[in-house]
Order: sequence, then C-alpha cells, then structure tokens
Amino acid sequence: MLRWLASALLILLALMLTLPVLSLGASWFQFDAVAQDVLSQMAQSVLPDYAFTTLVLSVSVAVGVAVVGMATASAVTLFDFRGRRFFEWALLLPLAMPAYVVAYAYTDFLQFSGPLQVWLRETFGLSGRLLPEVRSTPGAVWVFTFSLYPYVYLLARTALTERASQLMEAARLLGAPLARRIREVALPLARPAVAAGVALALMETLADFGVASYFGIQTFTAGIYKAWLAMDMPLAAAQLATMLLGLVALLMWLEHRAQRRLRFATLRGQRAGSAEAQPTRLRGARALLAVAVCGLPIAFGFVLPVLFMLRPLIGGWDDLPWTAFLQWSRNSIWLAGLGAVLATAIALTLAFVVRVWPGRLTRGVSQLASLGYAVPGAVIVVGLLLPVGWVQSRWPEASVGYWVTATALGIVWAYLVRFTAVALQSLQSGYARIPNSLDDSARMLGATGLGLAARVHWPLLRRSTAAAALLVFVDVMKELPATLVLRPFNSDTLAVVTYQLARDERLGEAALPALTLVLVGLVPVVLLSRALRAR
Repeated sequence: MLRWLASALLILLALMLTLPVLSLGASWFQFDAVAQDVLSQMAQSVLPDYAFTTLVLSVSVAVGVAVVGMATASAVTLFDFRGRRFFEWALLLPLAMPAYVVAYAYTDFLQFSGPLQVWLRETFGLSGRLLPEVRSTPGAVWVFTFSLYPYVYLLARTALTERASQLMEAARLLGAPLARRIREVALPLARPAVAAGVALALMETLADFGVASYFGIQTFTAGIYKAWLAMDMPLAAAQLATMLLGLVALLMWLEHRAQRRLRFATLRGQRAGSAEAQPTRLRGARALLAVAVCGLPIAFGFVLPVLFMLRPLIGGWDDLPWTAFLQWSRNSIWLAGLGAVLATAIALTLAFVVRVWPGRLTRGVSQLASLGYAVPGAVIVVGLLLPVGWVQSRWPEASVGYWVTATALGIVWAYLVRFTAVALQSLQSGYARIPNSLDDSARMLGATGLGLAARVHWPLLRRSTAAAALLVFVDVMKELPATLVLRPFNSDTLAVVTYQLARDERLGEAALPALTLVLVGLVPVVLLSRALRAR
C-alpha cells in the first residue's frame, strides 16, 4: 500500500515539475491566427537577429570561459608558485556575483558619464567617447566570461587534480618538455571537464535576462519577454520559448556526454602514475605570469565589480532607503526560505523513494526533476502562465490567475521547478555515501518505510539536507526573471529592486541590494572552497 501511495505521489510531483515544459510543447498544437501572423512577422524581422545574437554571444562566451577556466585550473593544479593556495579558493569568488550585478557595476564606472571617462577628459583635455560602449554584445561577453568561468575552472581543476600530475610526471621521466606535457597530456585529459563546464556556463548565459535586458541585447530570452509583456502574445512567446528550450536540451545532452567521458577518463587515470608526483615549481617571470593568469580573472569578475559598486554606495550613504531595504530583505528571505524548505522536502521525498524502491518510474521522475535547473526562468514563466490563462478564460470564476500571479503560489511553483534539482543533487550525493548494507541491517531489525528514513537515513543526511537548503536559498535570492513577473503585489525582492533601480540609472541606490546579494552568494562559495581544501 505504501508503495502505491509513493508511486502516486511521484506522478503528481512529476506533473508539477514538468508542467511548464509540457504546456510549451502543447502550444504548437494550438492555432491562433494572430499569433501565427506575429510569429511570421518576427521570423522576417527580429527572429534572425535573436538567433544570430544568441549564437555570437554563446560562441564567444564558450571560448572565453574555456580559455580562462582551463588556464586558471592548469596554473593552480600543475604548477607551484607563491600565492597558489590563495588562488585555489579565490578563483571561486565570481560565483558569488550575479552576472547582472557585474553588468551594472561596469556600466556605472565605464560609461560615457562614468567616473573613469570623466576623469580622462578632465585630466587630458580630451572630448567625446574614450572607451568602447559597455552596453553591447562584447560587453556582455566580458561580463559572462568573468562571471561564469568558475564552472570550467572547478570541473577542470578536479579532473587535473585526480590524474594529470601523475601522468605528467611519467611524461617528464620519459623526456617530454614542459610545453609538450601540457599540450599532449594535461589538455586532452581535461577536455571532457572543460566541455561539461562550458555547457553549464552556456545554460546560464541562455537563461540570463538581467544582462541582456540592461544592455539592450536582442537575445531569445529578451524576445520572449517582449512577445509576452510588450506584444501581449502569450502563444507566440511560448513558441519562442520552445526554441530556446531546444538549445538548452542540446547543451544538456552535450554536458551529460562530457560527464560520462569524464568519469571514464577518471577511472582510467586513477590506474596511472605515482601518488608522489608534485606540481612543477615556478620561479621568476614564470611565477609572475602564473600570478597574473590567476589574479586577473578574480579582479575582473569579483574585486573590481565590488569596488565599483562600493563607490556609489559610500557616496550616497546618507540618502539610502533603509526602511525600504529592510522590506525588500524580508520579502527576499521569506520567499527564499519558503522555496528552500519546499524544494528540500520534495528532494528528500524523491531521493528516499529512489533509494528504497529503485525502478524505472522512480528513476524517471528523479531525472525529470533534475531537468528543471537547466530550464531558463523566462521559459518557466511562460510555461506556467500559458495553462493558467487557458483555465482562466474558460472558468473565470475559479480565479486561477489571481492565485498564481497575485499570491506566492506562482513564484514558489516556479522556484520548485527550477531549483528542486539543486537540492536533489545534494541529497543524492549524501545518499551515495550511505552503504546499502545499513538499509539491509535496519530491515532485519524491523525498520521499514518511514521508520527507516527517520532512524537510519535522516541522522546521516542532516549535513546534506542543510547544504541543499542553503544552495536553494541562495539561488532563489539571486533569481531574477521568474521573480520579476510572478512576485506577489508589493513584494519586491532584492534582485528585482536591483534590476529596477539599475534600469532607471539609480545605481547608487541599486548598490546596496546588489552588494547584499553578493554577500549572500559568498556563503556557498566559502563552503565549497572548504570542501575542496578538505579533499
């Protein structure tokens, strides 16, 4: 009986977490002459621009994060130089910076009326624009590269740490020079990790709304919001969203393929080399070059944006809206806390059922839940509101639109679709460290079902559960696209207010909520760096 109840619960969870994707697919079976006409006009006018800009942005960011991430991972893994221990964890700091905060910081400092260009004109008697326009596709590539390279750095560093030093030592003993060892040993070994990291970075790039909207870049995400909010064409927005979802699905396939190759290479690499292999010691100019390779990404992705935001914050300290800031913080903490508790509870349920009753159904639902994190916030919004509008038009007395858009129901639902995967990954990692023999022993002593979860699993999963809740909490705090559309009335969050103030060129007021988001984002980065040092 308990197993049938668990199966029914799993099916309900699967429907809840996949409804946005299912509704987007169903949009192609609906015929709307006006929507078809809008899509036809977009295909002849702006859609090619969306596709071309998205392609250029994606390719440029892929090259940027691959180069920066691989260079920094190679420097701290294969070589030993002064400051190496500091850079090992400091290179993770840009993970704490939302990309849209980095964009606001650089724009405020480098734009035509910013302090740098004003100082250059006054000091050297120059006139006109002295620096390239920040709000452009190259500017977005810069922002995304130095915000997202830690994805590649983290995976490449793990891959190189596990096997590259031993194999490079073997190559050295065979007479291979340093350049050849890096080119023919280290880089091929790290290639699957780099591919997986690039795929993750591109998912974040495609999901972005804050940078694209603020810079005025015509990407698919910006086009989805225009079709929905500006043109009031939800069906056209849904069909645009399916195109973006197709790109995300391709990236997910590439990431999973790279991860499989990475695991295969790791198993082979563990049988090679000697445990006594040590990184190559660098001195002089080579050591300075390694410091520059590691220091510049930290400066561009974290230190400079923080300093750029501190300047207007300190300058306008007396005029800061502290009362409103406390309200924004309360709204953010409440929504993030609610989302974290519910997402962790769902993830615990899924992980427990998969553990106790492994099978195609449980594994399939778990995989469906894991897909949510790759779905952009704009796609989730359209996927949720499309069926809501359909139900509201046929049964207006049900007030479905009110409950989804005017209360916390809609936004929390979007958070669960997007971030349950984050909690599930942490809890599945925790379960992987619990041997199955403990379950067998507990069953022999009479513990079954919920008793097994409460007496055996829960004491061993407390840290994983806390980590899952923390990660979801931080992700919800920083989430912008879904929150911007689905938040309840008079419930502005720190992320939404940061975007709105920056859009209105009130960057001095935007600095306070923006830096608060950075401080919150530092918590999981610190925990991650501690976990890496403990390995």
